[in-house]
Amino acid sequence: MNLDDLAWQRQFDGGIEPAMAEYLASQGQLDLLIETARDRGEWFCAEVAVSELCAVGEFERALTVLEPFVAVGWPFAVRESATIMVQQGRVEEGLALVRPDAAGLKSAHDCRWFAEALVEAGRVDEAIEVLTPHLGEPWILESLVDLTRGQNRDARVLELLAPCAERALGGTADCRCSAAGGRRECRHQPSEVLALYGRALERMGRADEAIRLLGPVLPVVPRIAWLYADLLAGQGRIDRLRELAAGEHARLTRNRCAEALEEQGRVQEAEAVLHEAVEANGRHARRRLMAFLARQGRLDEAVDVGRPTYERARGNLLHEAIELLIKAGRPERALELVDGLGTAYVGAHSDVLRYTRLRLLAKAGRRAEGIAEARALSEREPGQWDTTLAWLLDQDGRADEALDLLRSSTEHGAHRAVAEILSRQGRYAEAVAAVPTVSAQREAWDRR
Repeated sequence: MNLDDLAWQRQFDGGIEPAMAEYLASQGQLDLLIETARDRGEWFCAEVAVSELCAVGEFERALTVLEPFVAVGWPFAVRESATIMVQQGRVEEGLALVRPDAAGLKSAHDCRWFAEALVEAGRVDEAIEVLTPHLGEPWILESLVDLTRGQNRDARVLELLAPCAERALGGTADCRCSAAGGRRECRHQPSEVLALYGRALERMGRADEAIRLLGPVLPVVPRIAWLYADLLAGQGRIDRLRELAAGEHARLTRNRCAEALEEQGRVQEAEAVLHEAVEANGRHARRRLMAFLARQGRLDEAVDVGRPTYERARGNLLHEAIELLIKAGRPERALELVDGLGTAYVGAHSDVLRYTRLRLLAKAGRRAEGIAEARALSEREPGQWDTTLAWLLDQDGRADEALDLLRSSTEHGAHRAVAEILSRQGRYAEAVAAVPTVSAQREAWDRR
């Protein structure tokens, strides 16, 4: 186990993937997860195992799982160990693991993790002091608001946000106020600062004050309109929200307006707002209207709304329509969409559409047809369709054929398909063994 392998594993979901680790846990394979984490240095196995152990109060065993990862300096293991120790009441021992040294105090990232441990230990004021020198970083300002939620420190948070908020209320392009006691300038966008300030007021029960504050600022900080709309919706001011969605801030507020109207049962008005957004070429407007119509049980209309996009290079909603049809148990209708596409579009996206068609054939119960098509593709393009053909065989109850095919395959990812089939058969140790180690996967990656 080394840091390079762990970093690569996290970046590329290498080794035993998170989904597989979680599946093993759901099947009661905790001991196998722990053994795999220890023997193969599999971080995702360790992470899931630790979560399972902590859920049943086995904190010492969880710390033992983390020990080898902590020993090599894996920061995620160090932070998790600190959190567990604090929860156990070993506060000073846990904080010592993540307490920054003199150099670390200059790192916003190190201070952010230390502050989180301090909040876990109930030492919120200390956490705020640790973050304060770094409030010039927009993401640290956001962390301040997040970490203090429910900690009865909102007045202090507002005080720290106030210098930035005052500048932002004037629409200053970027904030250069002394957000950190003169120790560092900040460059927060006005909309970012006011969003945090408004959220802090809202969680203090002062949403009306946030509305009064933000309303007059919209002409100079238009990007804050989404939060203003959210506040109006939360306070039930639907008529004012409807006016906002019909005016110059429509682009940022129509969606929240439609959601609020739908929540109140005013579905016709909600639909009208969404149609207005489509007519205005609003970003994601068709997707939202499709989802709305599907929720109303008007699936054919939803499919028709997306139709103008199905052969576009950008903003294509074909796969959204397919997923809606699958969810509704209508894979044959989805097949009609795929089979009705133009020749030029099909030629430009042949691989994706072939895979989609095979998946839909399986969903429609036409597995024999899908297998025949996949075999023909595999003969024309050896090594490119093995995992898809194996999936179809497995779906057809022919798992042994699928495994034989995958074990002889050179297709990238074949080992994962083997592991999935073995896992479903309850052959968990074999499934883990079928996945190459992280080091082996890294070497293969480098060769490619």
